[in-house]
Amino acid sequence: MRSGNPTLSNKAFQNMPRVTGQDVMTSTGAYLKTALLLLICIGSASYTMNANSGHFVMIGLIGGFILAMVTIFKKEWATITAPLYALFEGLALGAISYMFDLRYPGIVMNAVLLTFAVMAIMLYIYSTGMIKVTDKLKKGVMIATGAIMVVYLINFVMGFFGSSISMIHSAGPLGIGFSLVVVGIATFNLLLDFDFIEKVAATGSAPKYMEWYSAFALMITLVWLYLEILRLLSKLNSRR
Repeated sequence: MRSGNPTLSNKAFQNMPRVTGQDVMTSTGAYLKTALLLLICIGSASYTMNANSGHFVMIGLIGGFILAMVTIFKKEWATITAPLYALFEGLALGAISYMFDLRYPGIVMNAVLLTFAVMAIMLYIYSTGMIKVTDKLKKGVMIATGAIMVVYLINFVMGFFGSSISMIHSAGPLGIGFSLVVVGIATFNLLLDFDFIEKVAATGSAPKYMEWYSAFALMITLVWLYLEILRLLSKLNSRR
C-alpha cells in the first residue's frame, strides 16, 4: 500500500502495535475525525479572516509545521496534535484567505465550496469504483506530486535571489494551465488517500489513534487542494 501523500506512506503504518476489539481503526472513524478537523480549521480560519492580522500567517504556518512534524514522528499523539494542527493551519489559511478575498471579493467562498465539492466527488468516485486505484495510477500520481514539489522548491530557492518561475504566478494561458494541472494532481491524491485509509482499516488491527493520524494526513491534501484552487481562481479573476 502506498499513497502520494507522504504522511500515508508504507512507513507510516510500520511497527505500530496491533490491536483487536473496539480499539481498532475504522474508515468511518477516520472520516468522522476528518470532518471534526475541518470544523476546527474553518473555525480558526473564520477568526483570522475577521481579525485581519497578517502575523497569523507566520504563527499558523510555523505552529502547523511543528505540529505536523510531531504528529508524523509520534503518531500515538495524533489524538492531541491533529486537532492542534488543524487549529494552527486554520489561523494561516484565514489570514491568507483574507488577503485573496480583499482583492477578489467572494473568491474564498467559491474556493471552499469547490474544495468540498471535489472531495465529495472523489469520495463518491472511489466508493463506486468508477476509477480503480491501480499500482500504475498510484505510481503516476506519486511521480507527478513529486515533480510539483520539486518545482515549488526550486521556485522557493529562486525567491532568495529575487527571481521565480513565472508560470507559477502568471495569469496567462501557461500559468492557468499549470494551476489546472496541479489542482488535478491534488485531486487524484485524495483518491489515493481514500484508498490507503480503506485498505489499512480493512486489516482490522490498526490502533484507534490512527484514525486521527489518517484524518490529519487527509487534511494536508485538502489544505493543498484548497490553496491551489484559490490560486487558480485568483488567476482567472485577474483576467477580467
